[in-house]
Amino acid sequence: MSTHAYIESERARESFADRARRMAPAELRAELWVGGGFLIAAVALLVLTGVGAGTSSRVSLELAALYVLGMAAVGHVRFDVGAGFTVPTQAVFVPMLFALPVALVPLLVALALALSMAPAILAGRAPASRALTAPGNSWFAWGPALVLALAHDHTPTARPLVLLLALAAQFACDFVANATRERLRGGISVGELARECRQVYAIDLALAPLGLAVALAALTYQWAVLLIAPLLGMLRWFSRERRARLEQLVELNDAYRGTALVLGDVVEADDTYTGEHCKDVVALALDVARELGLDEGRRRNVEFGALLHDVGKIAVPKEIVNKPGKLDEREWEIIKTHTVEGQRMLERVGGFMGEVGQIVRSHHERWDGGGYPDELRGEQIPLEARIISCCDAFNAMTTTRSYRKAMPQAVAVAELQKHSGTQFDPDVVRAMVAVVGEG
Repeated sequence: MSTHAYIESERARESFADRARRMAPAELRAELWVGGGFLIAAVALLVLTGVGAGTSSRVSLELAALYVLGMAAVGHVRFDVGAGFTVPTQAVFVPMLFALPVALVPLLVALALALSMAPAILAGRAPASRALTAPGNSWFAWGPALVLALAHDHTPTARPLVLLLALAAQFACDFVANATRERLRGGISVGELARECRQVYAIDLALAPLGLAVALAALTYQWAVLLIAPLLGMLRWFSRERRARLEQLVELNDAYRGTALVLGDVVEADDTYTGEHCKDVVALALDVARELGLDEGRRRNVEFGALLHDVGKIAVPKEIVNKPGKLDEREWEIIKTHTVEGQRMLERVGGFMGEVGQIVRSHHERWDGGGYPDELRGEQIPLEARIISCCDAFNAMTTTRSYRKAMPQAVAVAELQKHSGTQFDPDVVRAMVAVVGEG
């Protein structure tokens, strides 16, 4: 499994779990505020502009029902993107804006989104509280409706500037609503949200011309939206295929993670100190990785590399691993083989564990090139290995061993700083000190 596939599977896991669980109190409050704000804004638009704004004739209830049901059906064509999902709403939403009273469209969209959730809620696949997300998720409809109402130009042949402003208003309202929701619930930052939304908005942008084409066809045939039903059926099939692939990725990722945890348990069973030491190094190394701003994929490598950095000691005789005194030259050469043995074990597992194996091999390299087994220097050493090397040394110094007592934290920090630029990467040492303090 590649790093990209791992990240994709982890985000899919988050998305699948998020849709099935009950909302926490902070999430409920966020939905009530964002959704309540939408309902107030939608009703205000309706009152201020009137139901008939932008329409030259009365629209039948049958046509309104068709668009509502169409939007609800589109809600089941879900493509998982990042930790969320996107649906091809533009294909129905754009013609809906021009076919129905524009001031009524936002409320009808909210109704459609609620109807879309009904099957999953009734079947017990989603909690009823998820229906509260429908109004907050409908903000995207309010922006373009406002633009078209103010422009008094409610046809798909409107001036290009009006159409572009309507599309920009759609993205702006949706992003601001999502950013407000995340802020209220203590979720991701605005920057992370922007990265998450990038793909979603790109898909919406690509589908907007299709929606406009349907709207133009509806000028002579008001039921033209039915023509996109085969396309939506095909997209539904593709979305289910993508969902199945992501579920397989999650299962594969679980298998790799399970293998790593089993190997960690084997290390602990073979030597209790080594196993506990590895787990302590994991927590510290992840903190340092975050301090250095490593991305999700590299943090994964740090986690597994730290957990398994001493897995090769399984192949080293216990009398050497646990020797209370100083190792002689022959014993030292044997103990040094644990890095290569660890890499060999992890490469047999395959997938991204091969990347972790390279980190395990390099965690005893030194910044000045005096380490082993390959005498790498500086940035030739994988950053993840440099992090583990520093955290490994700090934990070893601050833990009581069979041949010496634990050092005070301040002394251990001073030792790291003393060997910064020779044994350890100076940037990693600075990050370590920021995490643990001066002692």
